[in-house]
Amino acid sequence: MAKASTGRGGSARKAAAPPVAARKKAKAAGAPGKQAAAKKADAVKAEANKAGAKKAVATKASAGKAKARTPVAAAKKTASAKTAARAGAAPKPAAKKTAAKLSSPAKKAPAKKAAPAAPSKTLAVTKAAPRRPKVRVATPIPAARRGRPAPAAARKAPSVSPIGGKAPQAFTVSHLHEADFKADGLRPYALYRDLGIAAATAGLARAHVIRFVPPCTDAVRKRHVHRTDLQLVYVLKGWIKNEFEGHGEQMMSTGSCWLQPSGIEHTVLDYSPDCEVLEIIVPADFTTEDAG
Repeated sequence: MAKASTGRGGSARKAAAPPVAARKKAKAAGAPGKQAAAKKADAVKAEANKAGAKKAVATKASAGKAKARTPVAAAKKTASAKTAARAGAAPKPAAKKTAAKLSSPAKKAPAKKAAPAAPSKTLAVTKAAPRRPKVRVATPIPAARRGRPAPAAARKAPSVSPIGGKAPQAFTVSHLHEADFKADGLRPYALYRDLGIAAATAGLARAHVIRFVPPCTDAVRKRHVHRTDLQLVYVLKGWIKNEFEGHGEQMMSTGSCWLQPSGIEHTVLDYSPDCEVLEIIVPADFTTEDAG
């Protein structure tokens, strides 16, 4: 009885528990179903993500059309739409293409039209008559400014003196010699050294050095006038005291110079023992008259 009962219980357990091979077969048979279910779930999830991405892109694109006024704003909206699509799920390449197609209208949003420019005023321009070209006359540059020596012809003395149209002048030089002081001049109380200017200028001017001989007497102090075109006196040595009509007494010392107008009354009052003056007179021949 014990064995019989044992046998029945074993057979019952064998019947209740399927063998290992059967479990493996059942598992292998159920695996395709699970894989299919998993693929289906993934497909549904991908479709849901794709729909969400399309909806987000469409929403962003419509909002971009309403608010974007420049290409820069449209580009920013498109970038934000792409970021939102990536955050929801990684779409397949087809989803990316769809998002790009949907975002393309935002990229092509028209730019803001510039305000029309104000109409410019048209000024009437009167065309001036053409100017005649000016004829420039070349001005000769002096030889001294050009830095070149003047030609020999330019250094020749003119045929006529520029002063008074008289005879040409000649070069002359006079050196100091005591023998040249002679008592053959206008005043008997002075010695004259002629400088040769009268001969060199053909009587145009006279120049001489006057050395006064002391003492100054009443004959020297006689009042007189000279008829000249020019009379200039320069004190070389000592001093001389004069009196001029309308100007009173004048003390002239070494380095003093004065001009005596023609016909002015004057007189010599006194002079130093070593007094010497240079006198230049135009013309070389002139007249002297006593003033009373």
